[in-house]
Amino acid sequence: MILPKLFEERMKNLLKDEYTYFLHSYDQKHYSGLRVNTLKITPEEFENICPFKITRIPWIENGYYYSGNEQPARHPYYHAGLYYIQEPSAMTPANLLPIEPGDKVLDLCAAPGGKSTELAAKLKGEGLLVANDISNSRAKALLKNIELFGVPNAVIVSETPAKLANYFEGYFDKILVDAPCSGEGMFRKSPSIMKNWEQYGVDYYNKLQKEIILFAAKMLRPGGKMLYSTCTFSPEENEGTIKYLLENCPEFHVLNPIEHKTNKEKVSYEGFSYGKPEWVDGTEELKNCIRLWPHKIHGEGHFITLLEKYSSQEKDSSIGKINHGSLSGEADEFMSHLNIEWDPKQIDIREDKLYLYPKELPAIKGLRIMRPGLFLGEMKKNRFEPSQALASSLKISEYNQTINLSAEDPDTIKYLKCETIEVSGDYKDGWQLICVDGYPLGWGKLTGQTLKNKYLPGWRWM
Repeated sequence: MILPKLFEERMKNLLKDEYTYFLHSYDQKHYSGLRVNTLKITPEEFENICPFKITRIPWIENGYYYSGNEQPARHPYYHAGLYYIQEPSAMTPANLLPIEPGDKVLDLCAAPGGKSTELAAKLKGEGLLVANDISNSRAKALLKNIELFGVPNAVIVSETPAKLANYFEGYFDKILVDAPCSGEGMFRKSPSIMKNWEQYGVDYYNKLQKEIILFAAKMLRPGGKMLYSTCTFSPEENEGTIKYLLENCPEFHVLNPIEHKTNKEKVSYEGFSYGKPEWVDGTEELKNCIRLWPHKIHGEGHFITLLEKYSSQEKDSSIGKINHGSLSGEADEFMSHLNIEWDPKQIDIREDKLYLYPKELPAIKGLRIMRPGLFLGEMKKNRFEPSQALASSLKISEYNQTINLSAEDPDTIKYLKCETIEVSGDYKDGWQLICVDGYPLGWGKLTGQTLKNKYLPGWRWM
Protein backbone atom coordinates (compact mmCIF):
# COMPACT_ATOMS: atom_id res chain seq x y z
CA MET A 1 0.00 0.00 0.00
CA ILE A 2 1.35 3.42 -0.97
CA LEU A 3 0.70 5.82 1.91
CA PRO A 4 0.76 9.63 1.61
CA LYS A 5 4.30 10.88 2.25
CA LEU A 6 3.17 13.54 4.71
CA PHE A 7 1.29 10.89 6.68
CA GLU A 8 4.35 8.63 6.76
CA GLU A 9 6.53 11.47 8.05
CA ARG A 10 4.04 12.39 10.78
CA MET A 11 3.69 8.81 11.97
CA LYS A 12 7.45 8.27 11.95
CA ASN A 13 7.90 11.31 14.19
CA LEU A 14 5.16 10.15 16.56
CA LEU A 15 5.99 6.44 16.79
CA LYS A 16 9.76 6.52 16.47
CA ASP A 17 11.01 2.94 17.19
CA GLU A 18 7.50 1.50 16.70
CA TYR A 19 7.11 2.98 13.23
CA THR A 20 8.54 -0.04 11.38
CA TYR A 21 6.02 -2.38 13.04
CA PHE A 22 3.23 0.09 12.28
CA LEU A 23 4.24 0.28 8.62
CA HIS A 24 4.36 -3.52 8.30
CA SER A 25 0.71 -3.73 9.43
CA TYR A 26 -0.32 -2.25 6.06
CA ASP A 27 1.03 -5.36 4.35
CA GLN A 28 -1.51 -7.47 6.24
CA LYS A 29 -5.19 -7.97 5.49
CA HIS A 30 -7.82 -6.05 7.39
CA TYR A 31 -10.05 -8.03 9.73
CA SER A 32 -13.77 -8.61 9.15
CA GLY A 33 -16.12 -8.67 12.10
CA LEU A 34 -19.73 -8.99 13.22
CA ARG A 35 -21.42 -8.06 16.46
CA VAL A 36 -24.25 -10.12 17.92
CA ASN A 37 -27.51 -8.31 18.65
CA THR A 38 -28.08 -9.10 22.33
CA LEU A 39 -31.60 -7.68 22.09
CA LYS A 40 -32.47 -10.89 20.25
CA ILE A 41 -29.89 -13.56 21.09
CA THR A 42 -26.99 -14.19 23.46
CA PRO A 43 -23.45 -14.69 22.10
CA GLU A 44 -23.52 -18.29 23.35
CA GLU A 45 -26.81 -18.99 21.58
CA PHE A 46 -25.46 -17.44 18.40
CA GLU A 47 -22.32 -19.56 18.52
CA ASN A 48 -24.55 -22.66 18.58
CA ILE A 49 -26.47 -21.71 15.42
CA CYS A 50 -23.91 -19.67 13.47
CA PRO A 51 -23.71 -21.13 9.93
CA PHE A 52 -20.11 -20.05 9.31
CA LYS A 53 -16.81 -20.11 11.19
CA ILE A 54 -16.28 -17.36 13.76
CA THR A 55 -13.72 -16.58 16.47
CA ARG A 56 -14.09 -14.22 19.41
CA ILE A 57 -12.76 -10.66 19.36
CA PRO A 58 -10.79 -10.53 22.64
CA TRP A 59 -12.05 -7.14 23.86
CA ILE A 60 -15.71 -7.35 22.71
CA GLU A 61 -18.02 -9.77 24.58
CA ASN A 62 -20.41 -10.10 21.64
CA GLY A 63 -17.94 -9.50 18.80
CA TYR A 64 -16.53 -12.06 16.38
CA TYR A 65 -14.08 -12.26 13.52
CA TYR A 66 -15.18 -14.07 10.39
CA SER A 67 -13.30 -15.03 7.27
CA GLY A 68 -13.36 -12.50 4.47
CA ASN A 69 -14.51 -15.35 2.21
CA GLU A 70 -17.81 -15.59 4.08
CA GLN A 71 -20.90 -13.52 3.20
CA PRO A 72 -22.84 -13.09 6.45
CA ALA A 73 -25.06 -10.41 4.89
CA ARG A 74 -26.38 -13.13 2.55
CA HIS A 75 -27.96 -15.23 5.26
CA PRO A 76 -31.51 -15.10 6.70
CA TYR A 77 -30.11 -14.54 10.19
CA TYR A 78 -28.80 -11.17 9.05
CA HIS A 79 -32.30 -10.25 7.86
CA ALA A 80 -33.64 -11.34 11.24
CA GLY A 81 -31.36 -8.75 12.83
CA LEU A 82 -29.25 -11.25 14.78
CA TYR A 83 -25.98 -9.46 14.05
CA TYR A 84 -24.41 -6.31 12.62
CA ILE A 85 -21.40 -6.43 10.30
CA GLN A 86 -18.79 -4.09 11.75
CA GLU A 87 -15.03 -3.59 11.75
CA PRO A 88 -13.69 -4.95 15.08
CA SER A 89 -12.08 -1.75 16.40
CA ALA A 90 -15.21 0.24 15.52
CA MET A 91 -17.14 -1.92 18.02
CA THR A 92 -15.08 -0.50 20.89
CA PRO A 93 -16.60 2.98 21.55
CA ALA A 94 -20.16 1.77 22.15
CA ASN A 95 -18.82 -1.17 24.12
CA LEU A 96 -16.86 1.07 26.50
CA LEU A 97 -19.60 3.66 27.13
CA PRO A 98 -21.16 2.39 30.39
CA ILE A 99 -24.86 2.25 29.50
CA GLU A 100 -27.47 1.12 32.02
CA PRO A 101 -31.06 0.10 31.13
CA GLY A 102 -33.25 3.16 31.62
CA ASP A 103 -30.57 5.70 30.64
CA LYS A 104 -31.33 8.58 28.28
CA VAL A 105 -28.67 8.23 25.59
CA LEU A 106 -27.61 10.35 22.62
CA ASP A 107 -25.58 9.10 19.65
CA LEU A 108 -24.75 12.44 18.08
CA CYS A 109 -23.08 11.36 14.81
CA ALA A 110 -24.86 8.06 14.45
CA ALA A 111 -25.11 6.94 10.80
CA PRO A 112 -25.04 4.24 9.58
CA GLY A 113 -25.96 2.85 12.99
CA GLY A 114 -23.27 0.39 14.04
CA LYS A 115 -22.68 2.11 17.36
CA SER A 116 -26.34 3.10 17.87
CA THR A 117 -27.50 -0.49 17.59
CA GLU A 118 -25.08 -1.57 20.32
CA LEU A 119 -26.11 1.32 22.58
CA ALA A 120 -29.72 0.25 22.07
CA ALA A 121 -28.91 -3.37 22.91
CA LYS A 122 -27.30 -2.25 26.17
CA LEU A 123 -30.46 -0.29 27.06
CA LYS A 124 -32.46 -3.55 26.77
CA GLY A 125 -35.57 -1.73 25.58
CA GLU A 126 -35.64 0.63 28.58
CA GLY A 127 -34.99 4.38 28.62
CA LEU A 128 -34.42 6.39 25.44
CA LEU A 129 -31.96 6.43 22.57
CA VAL A 130 -31.80 9.54 20.38
CA ALA A 131 -29.79 8.66 17.26
CA ASN A 132 -28.88 11.70 15.17
CA ASP A 133 -27.06 12.34 11.93
CA ILE A 134 -26.91 15.71 10.22
CA SER A 135 -27.07 14.06 6.79
CA ASN A 136 -30.63 13.15 5.88
CA SER A 137 -29.52 10.53 3.35
CA ARG A 138 -27.18 8.85 5.86
CA ALA A 139 -29.90 9.00 8.50
CA LYS A 140 -32.07 6.79 6.26
CA ALA A 141 -29.47 4.01 6.54
CA LEU A 142 -29.41 4.62 10.29
CA LEU A 143 -33.19 4.23 10.47
CA LYS A 144 -33.09 0.92 8.60
CA ASN A 145 -30.47 -0.56 10.92
CA ILE A 146 -32.29 0.58 14.04
CA GLU A 147 -35.51 -1.03 12.79
CA LEU A 148 -33.77 -4.19 11.56
CA PHE A 149 -32.24 -4.60 15.02
CA GLY A 150 -35.71 -4.43 16.59
CA VAL A 151 -35.04 -1.35 18.73
CA PRO A 152 -38.31 -0.24 20.38
CA ASN A 153 -37.13 2.92 22.20
CA ALA A 154 -35.22 5.00 19.64
CA VAL A 155 -35.93 8.39 18.11
CA ILE A 156 -34.18 9.04 14.80
CA VAL A 157 -33.26 12.69 14.17
CA SER A 158 -31.43 14.55 11.41
CA GLU A 159 -30.31 17.87 12.88
CA THR A 160 -27.25 19.97 13.60
CA PRO A 161 -25.66 19.55 17.04
CA ALA A 162 -26.32 23.26 17.64
CA LYS A 163 -30.08 22.87 17.19
CA LEU A 164 -30.22 19.72 19.30
CA ALA A 165 -28.42 21.55 22.11
CA ASN A 166 -31.27 24.07 22.23
CA TYR A 167 -33.73 21.25 22.97
CA PHE A 168 -31.71 18.92 25.18
CA GLU A 169 -29.55 21.08 27.44
CA GLY A 170 -28.44 19.02 30.45
CA TYR A 171 -30.76 16.17 29.45
CA PHE A 172 -28.81 13.02 28.55
CA ASP A 173 -27.26 10.53 30.98
CA LYS A 174 -24.81 9.24 28.36
CA ILE A 175 -23.59 10.66 25.06
CA LEU A 176 -21.51 9.09 22.30
CA VAL A 177 -19.64 11.43 19.96
CA ASP A 178 -18.11 9.33 17.19
CA ALA A 179 -16.80 12.43 15.50
CA PRO A 180 -16.17 12.99 11.80
CA CYS A 181 -12.41 12.72 11.32
CA SER A 182 -9.61 12.44 8.79
CA GLY A 183 -9.90 8.62 8.89
CA GLU A 184 -6.21 7.75 9.17
CA GLY A 185 -7.05 4.61 11.12
CA MET A 186 -9.04 3.19 8.20
CA PHE A 187 -6.47 3.56 5.40
CA ARG A 188 -5.82 -0.21 5.35
CA LYS A 189 -9.51 -1.16 5.25
CA SER A 190 -10.60 1.61 2.85
CA PRO A 191 -7.64 3.00 0.86
CA SER A 192 -9.94 5.52 -0.89
CA ILE A 193 -10.00 7.50 2.38
CA MET A 194 -6.43 8.60 1.64
CA LYS A 195 -7.69 10.89 -1.14
CA ASN A 196 -10.06 12.55 1.30
CA TRP A 197 -7.19 12.94 3.80
CA GLU A 198 -5.01 14.61 1.18
CA GLN A 199 -7.85 16.93 0.17
CA TYR A 200 -9.05 18.04 3.62
CA GLY A 201 -6.25 17.16 6.01
CA VAL A 202 -6.42 17.19 9.79
CA ASP A 203 -7.27 20.85 10.48
CA TYR A 204 -10.59 20.76 8.61
CA TYR A 205 -11.92 17.94 10.79
CA ASN A 206 -10.40 19.27 13.99
CA LYS A 207 -12.44 22.45 13.64
CA LEU A 208 -15.63 20.39 13.26
CA GLN A 209 -14.74 18.21 16.25
CA LYS A 210 -14.22 21.21 18.53
CA GLU A 211 -17.62 22.63 17.58
CA ILE A 212 -19.41 19.30 17.98
CA ILE A 213 -17.90 18.34 21.34
CA LEU A 214 -18.89 21.63 22.99
CA PHE A 215 -22.51 21.21 21.89
CA ALA A 216 -22.43 17.62 23.13
CA ALA A 217 -21.05 18.78 26.49
CA LYS A 218 -23.97 21.17 26.82
CA MET A 219 -26.47 18.30 26.41
CA LEU A 220 -24.95 16.04 29.08
CA ARG A 221 -26.57 16.12 32.50
CA PRO A 222 -24.46 16.79 35.59
CA GLY A 223 -22.91 13.49 36.63
CA GLY A 224 -23.37 12.05 33.14
CA LYS A 225 -20.71 10.40 30.99
CA MET A 226 -19.68 11.18 27.42
CA LEU A 227 -17.47 9.07 25.16
CA TYR A 228 -15.56 10.76 22.35
CA SER A 229 -14.09 8.61 19.59
CA THR A 230 -12.43 8.88 16.19
CA CYS A 231 -10.89 6.47 13.70
CA THR A 232 -7.76 8.55 13.23
CA PHE A 233 -4.26 8.72 14.76
CA SER A 234 -3.85 12.51 14.61
CA PRO A 235 -3.02 14.04 18.04
CA GLU A 236 -4.77 17.26 17.03
CA GLU A 237 -8.06 15.42 16.46
CA ASN A 238 -7.69 13.23 19.54
CA GLU A 239 -5.83 14.46 22.64
CA GLY A 240 -5.98 17.95 21.13
CA THR A 241 -9.77 17.97 20.95
CA ILE A 242 -10.07 16.66 24.52
CA LYS A 243 -7.60 19.30 25.72
CA TYR A 244 -9.79 21.94 24.04
CA LEU A 245 -12.89 20.59 25.81
CA LEU A 246 -11.21 20.58 29.23
CA GLU A 247 -10.05 24.17 28.74
CA ASN A 248 -13.52 25.37 27.76
CA CYS A 249 -15.58 23.12 30.06
CA PRO A 250 -13.65 22.71 33.34
CA GLU A 251 -16.55 20.70 34.80
CA PHE A 252 -15.33 17.73 32.71
CA HIS A 253 -12.60 15.26 33.58
CA VAL A 254 -11.18 12.19 31.82
CA LEU A 255 -11.89 8.68 33.11
CA ASN A 256 -10.12 5.45 32.30
CA PRO A 257 -12.81 3.60 30.26
CA ILE A 258 -11.39 0.18 31.04
CA GLU A 259 -11.66 0.79 34.79
CA HIS A 260 -15.35 1.74 34.34
CA LYS A 261 -16.10 -1.32 32.25
CA THR A 262 -18.36 -3.99 33.73
CA ASN A 263 -17.71 -7.70 33.11
CA LYS A 264 -14.01 -7.05 32.54
CA GLU A 265 -13.34 -10.68 33.34
CA LYS A 266 -14.90 -11.67 30.01
CA VAL A 267 -12.54 -9.62 27.84
CA SER A 268 -8.87 -8.84 27.28
CA TYR A 269 -7.42 -5.43 26.51
CA GLU A 270 -3.98 -6.69 25.59
CA GLY A 271 -2.54 -4.46 22.88
CA PHE A 272 -4.47 -1.33 23.87
CA SER A 273 -2.37 1.84 24.36
CA TYR A 274 -2.98 4.92 26.48
CA GLY A 275 -3.06 8.60 25.51
CA LYS A 276 -0.05 10.80 24.88
CA PRO A 277 -0.50 14.21 26.58
CA GLU A 278 3.03 15.18 25.51
CA TRP A 279 1.91 15.14 21.87
CA VAL A 280 -0.35 18.16 22.50
CA ASP A 281 1.26 19.70 25.60
CA GLY A 282 -1.72 18.49 27.64
CA THR A 283 -2.33 17.51 31.24
CA GLU A 284 -1.62 14.11 32.77
CA GLU A 285 -5.29 13.06 32.73
CA LEU A 286 -5.04 12.67 28.94
CA LYS A 287 -3.13 9.46 29.68
CA ASN A 288 -6.57 7.93 30.41
CA CYS A 289 -7.43 8.13 26.71
CA ILE A 290 -7.24 4.86 24.73
CA ARG A 291 -5.66 4.17 21.33
CA LEU A 292 -6.03 1.07 19.19
CA TRP A 293 -3.13 0.55 16.79
CA PRO A 294 -3.29 -1.88 13.83
CA HIS A 295 0.20 -3.21 14.65
CA LYS A 296 -0.85 -4.14 18.21
CA ILE A 297 -4.32 -5.65 17.75
CA HIS A 298 -6.29 -7.47 15.05
CA GLY A 299 -8.25 -4.40 14.03
CA GLU A 300 -7.92 -0.91 12.59
CA GLY A 301 -6.99 2.39 14.26
CA HIS A 302 -9.26 4.04 16.83
CA PHE A 303 -9.13 6.62 19.63
CA ILE A 304 -11.45 6.66 22.66
CA THR A 305 -11.94 9.03 25.60
CA LEU A 306 -14.48 8.62 28.40
CA LEU A 307 -15.44 11.86 30.17
CA GLU A 308 -17.58 12.68 33.18
CA LYS A 309 -19.33 15.97 33.93
CA TYR A 310 -19.01 17.36 37.45
CA SER A 311 -21.82 19.44 38.93
CA SER A 312 -24.28 19.47 41.81
CA GLN A 313 -27.21 20.86 39.84
CA GLU A 314 -29.76 18.60 38.19
CA LYS A 315 -31.98 19.65 35.30
CA ASP A 316 -35.60 18.58 34.91
CA SER A 317 -36.88 17.52 31.50
CA SER A 318 -40.39 17.98 30.13
CA ILE A 319 -42.28 15.25 28.31
CA GLY A 320 -43.59 16.12 24.86
CA LYS A 321 -47.27 16.30 24.05
CA ILE A 322 -48.64 13.08 22.55
CA ASN A 323 -51.61 13.06 20.18
CA HIS A 324 -53.31 10.01 21.60
CA GLY A 325 -56.38 9.89 19.35
CA SER A 326 -58.40 6.70 18.95
CA LEU A 327 -57.45 3.36 17.47
CA SER A 328 -59.58 2.04 14.64
CA GLY A 329 -61.46 -1.20 15.23
CA GLU A 330 -59.05 -3.01 12.91
CA ALA A 331 -56.00 -1.65 14.76
CA ASP A 332 -57.51 -2.55 18.10
CA GLU A 333 -58.26 -6.10 16.87
CA PHE A 334 -54.70 -6.52 15.61
CA MET A 335 -53.26 -5.29 18.92
CA SER A 336 -55.29 -7.97 20.71
CA HIS A 337 -53.00 -10.61 19.17
CA LEU A 338 -49.90 -9.06 20.76
CA ASN A 339 -48.72 -10.50 24.04
CA ILE A 340 -47.25 -7.21 25.23
CA GLU A 341 -48.33 -4.69 27.83
CA TRP A 342 -47.97 -1.08 26.68
CA ASP A 343 -48.99 2.08 28.43
CA PRO A 344 -51.75 3.58 26.22
CA LYS A 345 -50.33 7.00 27.04
CA GLN A 346 -47.27 6.13 24.95
CA ILE A 347 -49.29 5.47 21.78
CA ASP A 348 -49.25 8.42 19.37
CA ILE A 349 -51.32 8.76 16.21
CA ARG A 350 -49.99 10.93 13.39
CA GLU A 351 -51.91 10.99 10.11
CA ASP A 352 -53.32 7.51 10.85
CA LYS A 353 -49.84 6.14 11.62
CA LEU A 354 -49.31 4.62 15.05
CA TYR A 355 -46.11 5.12 17.06
CA LEU A 356 -45.00 3.88 20.44
CA TYR A 357 -43.15 6.72 22.11
CA PRO A 358 -40.29 6.02 24.52
CA LYS A 359 -41.35 6.88 28.08
CA GLU A 360 -38.56 9.43 28.49
CA LEU A 361 -39.22 11.39 25.30
CA PRO A 362 -39.04 15.18 25.87
CA ALA A 363 -40.70 17.93 23.84
CA ILE A 364 -39.23 17.69 20.32
CA LYS A 365 -41.62 19.74 18.17
CA GLY A 366 -39.62 21.68 15.60
CA LEU A 367 -36.87 19.11 15.09
CA ARG A 368 -36.45 17.17 11.85
CA ILE A 369 -37.69 13.81 13.13
CA MET A 370 -37.37 10.76 10.89
CA ARG A 371 -38.97 8.44 13.45
CA PRO A 372 -40.42 9.52 16.84
CA GLY A 373 -40.30 6.05 18.38
CA LEU A 374 -41.32 2.57 17.30
CA PHE A 375 -43.52 2.67 14.17
CA LEU A 376 -46.34 0.21 14.88
CA GLY A 377 -48.33 0.40 11.66
CA GLU A 378 -50.89 2.37 9.66
CA MET A 379 -54.65 2.59 9.99
CA LYS A 380 -56.11 2.41 6.49
CA LYS A 381 -59.70 2.18 5.25
CA ASN A 382 -61.23 -0.96 6.75
CA ARG A 383 -57.84 -2.45 7.66
CA PHE A 384 -54.66 -2.06 9.70
CA GLU A 385 -51.19 -2.63 8.21
CA PRO A 386 -48.59 -3.54 10.86
CA SER A 387 -45.08 -2.25 10.23
CA GLN A 388 -41.83 -4.03 9.42
CA ALA A 389 -40.29 -2.23 12.41
CA LEU A 390 -42.87 -3.78 14.74
CA ALA A 391 -42.16 -7.27 13.40
CA SER A 392 -38.43 -6.81 13.94
CA SER A 393 -38.97 -5.63 17.51
CA LEU A 394 -41.00 -8.69 18.56
CA LYS A 395 -40.06 -12.03 19.99
CA ILE A 396 -41.86 -15.04 18.50
CA SER A 397 -43.78 -15.45 21.78
CA GLU A 398 -45.16 -11.91 21.60
CA TYR A 399 -47.59 -12.51 18.72
CA ASN A 400 -50.05 -15.37 18.76
CA GLN A 401 -50.15 -16.17 15.01
CA THR A 402 -46.77 -17.23 13.65
CA ILE A 403 -45.25 -19.25 10.82
CA ASN A 404 -41.77 -20.45 11.73
CA LEU A 405 -39.51 -21.43 8.82
CA SER A 406 -36.01 -22.88 8.94
CA ALA A 407 -32.99 -21.11 7.50
CA GLU A 408 -32.60 -23.98 5.00
CA ASP A 409 -36.22 -23.85 3.79
CA PRO A 410 -36.39 -22.43 0.23
CA ASP A 411 -39.53 -20.55 1.30
CA THR A 412 -37.40 -18.42 3.62
CA ILE A 413 -35.48 -16.91 0.71
CA LYS A 414 -38.69 -16.64 -1.32
CA TYR A 415 -40.22 -14.70 1.56
CA LEU A 416 -37.19 -12.38 1.82
CA LYS A 417 -37.50 -11.78 -1.93
CA CYS A 418 -41.09 -10.58 -1.33
CA GLU A 419 -42.63 -13.51 -3.21
CA THR A 420 -45.98 -15.14 -2.42
CA ILE A 421 -45.57 -18.53 -0.77
CA GLU A 422 -47.85 -21.49 -0.17
CA VAL A 423 -47.98 -22.91 3.36
CA SER A 424 -49.19 -26.20 4.74
CA GLY A 425 -50.43 -26.66 8.26
CA ASP A 426 -53.20 -25.56 10.59
CA TYR A 427 -52.93 -21.77 10.49
CA LYS A 428 -55.64 -19.16 10.92
CA ASP A 429 -56.36 -16.63 8.18
CA GLY A 430 -55.10 -13.13 8.83
CA TRP A 431 -51.82 -11.57 9.85
CA GLN A 432 -48.97 -13.99 10.51
CA LEU A 433 -45.57 -13.17 11.98
CA ILE A 434 -43.03 -14.91 9.72
CA CYS A 435 -39.95 -16.18 11.56
CA VAL A 436 -36.73 -18.01 10.76
CA ASP A 437 -35.67 -20.55 13.38
CA GLY A 438 -37.71 -18.66 15.96
CA TYR A 439 -36.58 -15.12 15.07
CA PRO A 440 -39.06 -12.73 13.38
CA LEU A 441 -38.47 -11.57 9.82
CA GLY A 442 -41.69 -9.72 8.96
CA TRP A 443 -45.42 -10.05 8.24
CA GLY A 444 -47.56 -12.01 5.85
CA LYS A 445 -51.33 -12.14 5.41
CA LEU A 446 -52.74 -15.64 5.09
CA THR A 447 -55.82 -16.63 3.12
CA GLY A 448 -56.32 -20.38 3.03
CA GLN A 449 -52.89 -21.79 2.19
CA THR A 450 -51.66 -18.68 0.33
CA LEU A 451 -49.48 -16.19 2.18
CA LYS A 452 -49.52 -12.70 0.73
CA ASN A 453 -46.04 -11.34 1.34
CA LYS A 454 -45.82 -8.17 3.44
CA TYR A 455 -42.04 -8.02 3.83
CA LEU A 456 -40.85 -4.44 3.40
CA PRO A 457 -39.94 -4.06 -0.31
CA GLY A 458 -37.03 -1.75 0.50
CA TRP A 459 -35.41 -4.56 2.51
CA ARG A 460 -35.88 -7.17 -0.22
CA TRP A 461 -33.21 -9.86 -0.64
CA MET A 462 -31.43 -8.98 -3.87
